[in-house]
Amino acid sequence: MMRGYWARRAILALAIFLYGTVHSLASPWAEVGDNQLRGDIELLAAAGVIDGITTHWPLPWQSIVKDLRDNPLAGQPASVRAAAARILARARAENRSGLSASLNIDATNRPGLVYGFDGMGRGEGQAQFVLDYNSQSTAARLAIGGFTQNFRANTTKLMPDESYIAQKAGPLLLYGGYMSQWWGPGWVSALALSNNARPMPKIGLERLDTSASTWPILRWLGPWQAQFFVGMLDGPRAQRDTFYNALRFTFNPAPGLEIGLARTEQFCGRGHPCVPIRDYFNLSNDPLHPDKTNDEGLIDVKYSRALGNVPVQVYMQLMNEDSSPFTHSGTSHLFGTSFFVPMAKNMLRITAEYSDTVPTANIFSFGNVFHGFAYTNGDFIDGMRYRGRTLGFSLDSDSRLLSLQGSWMDSGGRFYELSVHHAQVSNPHIGDAGFSGINILTSSPVLINLVEARVSLPLRWMKLDLAGRLQDDQLRPRRGFAASFEAGLRIGL
Repeated sequence: MMRGYWARRAILALAIFLYGTVHSLASPWAEVGDNQLRGDIELLAAAGVIDGITTHWPLPWQSIVKDLRDNPLAGQPASVRAAAARILARARAENRSGLSASLNIDATNRPGLVYGFDGMGRGEGQAQFVLDYNSQSTAARLAIGGFTQNFRANTTKLMPDESYIAQKAGPLLLYGGYMSQWWGPGWVSALALSNNARPMPKIGLERLDTSASTWPILRWLGPWQAQFFVGMLDGPRAQRDTFYNALRFTFNPAPGLEIGLARTEQFCGRGHPCVPIRDYFNLSNDPLHPDKTNDEGLIDVKYSRALGNVPVQVYMQLMNEDSSPFTHSGTSHLFGTSFFVPMAKNMLRITAEYSDTVPTANIFSFGNVFHGFAYTNGDFIDGMRYRGRTLGFSLDSDSRLLSLQGSWMDSGGRFYELSVHHAQVSNPHIGDAGFSGINILTSSPVLINLVEARVSLPLRWMKLDLAGRLQDDQLRPRRGFAASFEAGLRIGL
């Protein structure tokens, strides 16, 4: 048995260096999962070149390209002009018409604990064949492969992740499929909706054109974007046939200022009425009432400005459990700042970020907390989780994470990233609101220090991603260090 296990591991490792995992070659969106691309986009936003929506991923290429064409780059530093050139080249490549194919493989001896915007594999191994079709009005992707959480378990599940079909309808985009999403300004965490869990099947509608409204009464909103989708939380759950919907509205009322409002909701499921959106704006939603939904309210704010030749961003995100986005009870927090420092004709991005899912009674009353409250509901036992992972923050409920991240790309297109994390995971207290504290990672409190280094190497027709992690692993019987390695080679066929 062990011989077979190591044989499979060796074959997969060899396949990594022969084949690989690539980002989509044809897509109407700039997709979740690429910190280098996102860094270029956020750099232009901080420099004032892009005055559109950058906290709602995937981002429609249409709005990004429009901003770049409308804003002249004369007088901008060389690093900003280089970032704009890379974005336009990427947009042209991914918006070309026709068919394209890629092969995606990822393997690790231990999945990462902190799963940020550019997280790689969610399990020990996955492989996918991807076929993309793109035209002026229609885009479709068929992504079929296998996924295993643990090689020793010798179980592989079918993985349709990132498959979709999308159709333009004037200024709108209608879509259906399994797309990863990231809502919010954070780089390491997103409280309500991130790519931590595998994407659920969904259908949705979003605005492609993010330009300001021509109506005088709405002109003050500036550029704006809206999206709504309904998904199904399939797989093993205490309440089967549970549905999930989410609504987000993002706008830029002033240069450099981006504000996002969102609402997420669980409804249906065994023992619950199927009445979506009923409690969206109910300010007194009772999480213990079986006829009520499980919902979250979200607000995030990001401000970008150039201080001399250093573009700077500061941001925050607040998530309220079972309350309106405009009230603040059971509030989880995220705060962060990013600096883009000129370095060797490119920009070094330095980000400091703090996330906290120990909800407070009021917005900033950090001494008065509700344990066992975030992502949990008195009657929706599974809460805001899907296939063993949280829909939002990767450390789940009752956890805190302090992160420092730096990334830089050299003149050869090689991308380097270093992240340092200090995490407090879980809390054993019985919830103050009457719930048992639930954290799917661990039932006892753990302090963890984690260092992660990553490099992305562009090769001909492919890209090699390598990541190494060293973790002070107190989850093991004996306190010590645990090392892990992850690799993915992305190739266009």
